[in-house]
Amino acid sequence: MKRALVLGLALAVAGCSTVGPDYHVPAEAAVQRSDLNGALRQDASSVVSAPVPQDWWRLYQDPRLDALVRQALAANTELRVAAANIAKARAQVEVAESQGGFQGGVKVGAQRLQESGEAFLKPDKVPVANVGEAIASVSYQFDLWGTLKRGTEAAQANADAVQAAADTARITLVADVVKAYTQVCSANEEYHIARESLDLQEQSVQLNQRLRDAGRGDETQVTRSQTQFKSLGAELPRFKAERETGLYTLAALLAKPVDQLPSGVADCAELPQLTQLIPVGDGAALLKRRPDVRQAERQLAAATANIGVAIGALYPDISIGAQIGTIGIVDNLGKPATNRWGFGPQISWNIPTNGTRARIREAEASTQAALAHFDGVVLNAVRETQTRLAQYSALLERRDALVDAERSAKDAADQTHRFYQAGRESFLADLQATRTYTDMRAQLAAANSQVAMGQVGVFLALGGGWR
Repeated sequence: MKRALVLGLALAVAGCSTVGPDYHVPAEAAVQRSDLNGALRQDASSVVSAPVPQDWWRLYQDPRLDALVRQALAANTELRVAAANIAKARAQVEVAESQGGFQGGVKVGAQRLQESGEAFLKPDKVPVANVGEAIASVSYQFDLWGTLKRGTEAAQANADAVQAAADTARITLVADVVKAYTQVCSANEEYHIARESLDLQEQSVQLNQRLRDAGRGDETQVTRSQTQFKSLGAELPRFKAERETGLYTLAALLAKPVDQLPSGVADCAELPQLTQLIPVGDGAALLKRRPDVRQAERQLAAATANIGVAIGALYPDISIGAQIGTIGIVDNLGKPATNRWGFGPQISWNIPTNGTRARIREAEASTQAALAHFDGVVLNAVRETQTRLAQYSALLERRDALVDAERSAKDAADQTHRFYQAGRESFLADLQATRTYTDMRAQLAAANSQVAMGQVGVFLALGGGWR
């Protein structure tokens, strides 16, 4: 007995190695590349190299938008699912941490028993008796090879990956809320401009009809102006539909009816405006900030730890335990004749002939796949961000050109109106100049909407707003 105890303790002390590779980000991983950690696309007219704020939507300084985001973060169903997944993953970590170490148990029972006489090499029947038992046991499983440690590492890395997935859901939700709100405001603004343009075209139709009736025009001009009037009128339902789509999207994101959205949202007719250049940081900060990159890296860590779990199946499980109890006739329980106790080491070893080595190769292949996925996520993060920045810069250039065109159209409309008041231009010329200006306003409003959507796309690519 002493030798067995000494052997168990010796094995416990000797167990100082951990099976499988220790995790670290591979040197050949894409995230280590210097070209991906450098400066992002810089355009002094649209972005600035500064840290991305956590609550980037507050840069718009729009209380209604802040209220929408706050309510969505509190009630969105996708975030509720993510929260449940986080709780599940954390429970799995606790399960992994509880493996091995001390285990204890108590067993108590009683039964009316007829034992087999021949089982005790007796020719006669053993008397029926009331037999009971009460046993308490305790054991300690040694993690000599670090198998359980690797299991805990895998569970913790998986929990981190689930948390990162929840962070991705959060930033996506915020971006969707801002986009839907922008859609509502843009649709209302463009509807009002289209309504003005339609009113002007109606005046043009009436003027052409009067000219025709006075013999100074023809039916072709009337028909042409009526066609344009009908064409402009056909655009109004589109703006109404876009507004309704935005409102129902917001309602779904906030998990509430449309009529319970914050006051003023449905009537918003002015796009949210940034009061500063977009802060973008650099590539290194981007890769640390984006939760999808962190999720892929944690999945790689979990896959690496699982190699150790698979290798651990090659080695025996070693534990030491003790047991004390009493077994016998119920009336004699607790008497010296029914008492029992014992302690000592126990070795359990399944000879690895049931696919253990194949499972090791499977875990190693999974790690290679996780590394490839990690590299892909990193490359896509940089590509997506650079692309969004390039698109945003182009949208700004187009918007700026339309601003100049709109200003010129306004000057022309004002000048033509002054000439009309002075009798130097006809009412039709004045009407056409005003309509041209209104058309430019509509194009500029659409361009401003695209710029606002582009801003949201940039912030989404930058991965801000998850903490």
